[in-house]
Amino acid sequence: MPVAMTWAGVTARRMARHGLTEPVSGVGPAAIARLLCGAHAQVLSAAELSVGRRIAGATRADVQRALWQERALVKTFGPRGTVHLLPTADLPMWIGALSALPPSVPTHPEAVRFTPGQAEEIIAAIGAALADAELTVEELTEAIADIAGGWAVKRTMEAFGGRWPRWRQLTSTAAHRGVLCFGPDRGRKVTYTSPRRWLPGLRPAEGDTALRALMARYLYAYGPATAAHFARWLGISPRYAAGLFDRLCGELERVDLDGELAWTLAGNTVTPSQAYRGICLLPSFDPYVVAGQPRVRLYPRLAAGRELPGAAGRRRGRRGVAPAALRPQSRDHSRAAPRADHAATPTAR
Repeated sequence: MPVAMTWAGVTARRMARHGLTEPVSGVGPAAIARLLCGAHAQVLSAAELSVGRRIAGATRADVQRALWQERALVKTFGPRGTVHLLPTADLPMWIGALSALPPSVPTHPEAVRFTPGQAEEIIAAIGAALADAELTVEELTEAIADIAGGWAVKRTMEAFGGRWPRWRQLTSTAAHRGVLCFGPDRGRKVTYTSPRRWLPGLRPAEGDTALRALMARYLYAYGPATAAHFARWLGISPRYAAGLFDRLCGELERVDLDGELAWTLAGNTVTPSQAYRGICLLPSFDPYVVAGQPRVRLYPRLAAGRELPGAAGRRRGRRGVAPAALRPQSRDHSRAAPRADHAATPTAR
């Protein structure tokens, strides 16, 4: 018979593990990013706050230093092809896992897509161009044209404000193959570089081993969860995720979570004796909200109705709003940044 667990206990455990009950002492930004399975960094300042607010006494400057000076963090494309801060030491696992996933359904017209052989040629060109350089999009486009030819950079991709060079449809794929990551911005322009400048000798871990390790980390941070929850976070089909869970079943334990069946790591069923009660202010796109499922359990009943799904939520940064009666009378000024933008209320139900 499955072990019985409650959402009140699971919420309290997630909050504690995420450093949200109280900030963690004696760890650096990379350890927090590892615990979170990456920090969503489409908006870099939000990622800095997500990581920094979980460390006792930290500021955003500590996260910036870990990223650009110490290179303990790397800014790259992670789950769902979105920008994340990941621990540099974990890159072999990440690129091994992400490159082993089935390719996503093509979204570009057939005339814009590349054949598998063309894609390999462009990824190799990206790797060669970035091996010892930090290049803007324009500079990388010129380098790819020089290495692969003009066909690779034709402006055929429909995008914001016009058309992009064709090679850009492979940006996240190149990152998942371990040949591209972000460099420091040059003024208002993004730069790309090679992750091997962060981790010399970088090689992907074996695909199945890497996927098993990634799933175990996800379940530690966000479990109990179902294959559908994992699929939504990683951006894969529920059927493929179910197959991964089946392959890892010897290391998992099925639990009864307030009447719903879910999976956790074997033996990982202990939760705090007291439920978490209170308000926790989080930045936009915080991993606790993006990766934690089901979303309705992360908010009290009234606030759950205000959390915007779909396109409307994306336009407004998927901000959760705590009911007015539950809001604190004064702002919570985190030491990690001047203000917290995302009000989430993980209260027990």
